[in-house]
Amino acid sequence: MKALAVTETAYLVGLVRRAQQNDSDAFAELYTLTYERQYAFACRYLRDERLAQDALQEAYIVVYQGLPGLREPKCFTTWLRSIIQRICYDMAGKRRRQPAGMQAEQLDLLPDELADPDRVNEIGEMRDLVNRLPYRERQAIIMRYFAEMELRDIAQAMDCSVSSVTRYLRRGYETLRGDYKRGG
Repeated sequence: MKALAVTETAYLVGLVRRAQQNDSDAFAELYTLTYERQYAFACRYLRDERLAQDALQEAYIVVYQGLPGLREPKCFTTWLRSIIQRICYDMAGKRRRQPAGMQAEQLDLLPDELADPDRVNEIGEMRDLVNRLPYRERQAIIMRYFAEMELRDIAQAMDCSVSSVTRYLRRGYETLRGDYKRGG
């Protein structure tokens, strides 16, 4: 996530402080200024526009309710992102309980439009292998390598430590590498 310019940060801090004092116009402007970037993140994570909209609706309700308790207004965008990540993670977890293993939004995160058409079978095999990973390892692999999330952000989304994320990634990678070498 690109850092905001100092003047943009100061402006956001001012909006947050006004919104914390029940200024609905300030909250509406915060929403307007942050929605597009957060929606893009949720779409990338969930791979479903309607789910992303639901996630953001839920997130902004949580933000509205929790805003008075935010001690550091300059941390608003980080706080907002962590709420959205958690909600997206929870939504993905609910969907994981549906049959068929890896869900469509996760499959779509895997690159299947590579320039080399000879790799189509290889991609299908990789999808099958990722689908077989335990849930935590699968989620960490998808968030890191296909949603291109930072370790710290993955840890927040998965509600665990960065070292746990690193462990999930290492185990997942080792399992994938071993299974791939054995031919599935």
